[in-house]
Amino acid sequence: MTIPEILGAWHDHLTHDRRRSAHTVRAYVATAQRLLLAPDAPPAPDWATIAALDVGALRNQLASRRAAGIGQVSAARELSALKAFLGFARARAGLPPATPRLRGPRVKKGLPRPVTPDEALHLAQTVAEDAAEPWIAARDMAVLLLLYGAGLRIGEALALTPAILPPGESLVITGKGGRQRLIAVLPVVRDAIGRYADLCPWPLPRDQPLFRGSKGGPLSPGMIRRAMARARIALGLPPTATPHALRHSFATHLLGAGADLRSLQELLGHASLSSTQIYTRVDAARLLEVYRGAHPRA
Repeated sequence: MTIPEILGAWHDHLTHDRRRSAHTVRAYVATAQRLLLAPDAPPAPDWATIAALDVGALRNQLASRRAAGIGQVSAARELSALKAFLGFARARAGLPPATPRLRGPRVKKGLPRPVTPDEALHLAQTVAEDAAEPWIAARDMAVLLLLYGAGLRIGEALALTPAILPPGESLVITGKGGRQRLIAVLPVVRDAIGRYADLCPWPLPRDQPLFRGSKGGPLSPGMIRRAMARARIALGLPPTATPHALRHSFATHLLGAGADLRSLQELLGHASLSSTQIYTRVDAARLLEVYRGAHPRA
C-alpha cells in the first residue's frame, strides 16, 4: 500500500465510521501522516508494520512534536490520535485490539470562563455596531445570540441552513459525532435570525449555509472570532471572552437558575454527563466569589 492509500482509509474511517468533525479528521490524518513520514518509520508501510510500532516510536514522535514547540494539551491530543491510528491499523491487519501503553502528559483541566449576562449582551451589541453593513450587523447578532441564547457551538450555528426559515420555537441540531438534539429557540433569537434573513443580500437556497460572508460564501468561524476579539478589547474584557465563552455562559446561567444536569447535558449535546458536571464547579466558584465579596467575615 502507499501512504496516500493508508491516509485515505484512515480519513474515510474517521469521517464515515466514527463520524468525527472535519476539524478532528484533519488533525488526526495530519498526525498519522507525520508518523508515516518520520525518519524511523517503516520504508514501505502496510497495516501490519504500522500495527507493530511500539512505545518507542510513539515516544520519538511526541518528542519531535514537543521540540517543534507544541504544548501539553496539543501533545496529549497528538498521543490520542496516534493511539487511535495504531488501533485502526491493528483492526485492518486482523489483530486483536491493543495499543502501546504510554502515559500522556498531565493536562490541568481549567474551569470554563463564562461571561455575565450583561457582558454577553454588550459583546453582541458591540460586534453588531462595529459591522460594516446593516445586514452584517444582523448576521453577527443572530450568530452570537444562537451561542448565548441556545448554547450552540459556533460550528453548529454556522452549519444551519435556510431550511430552518422561518425559525420556529425549536430546532434539531446535529452536533459532535452526528448526535442530534432538540433545542428551544427564544423569541429574541428567532427575531434576530429573521432580521438577518430579511436583510441578507445573497440568495439563500435551502441546502446552502444560512450565514454568509461579505462576498456571499459560507461564513467562517474566524470572522466571528475576530469580531469578538475586537469587541472584547473595546469593552475591556479578558481574552477568555470568546464565542465559546457564550456557550459556557448559557450553561452556567441555566444551572444557576435551577436547571438539572441531565437536562443541561441534553441541551449542550454532551455525550457524557461528566462533560456537563464541570459547570457545577463553575457555579460553586461563582458563589464562593460572591460570598467572599459580600460576607463581612469572608
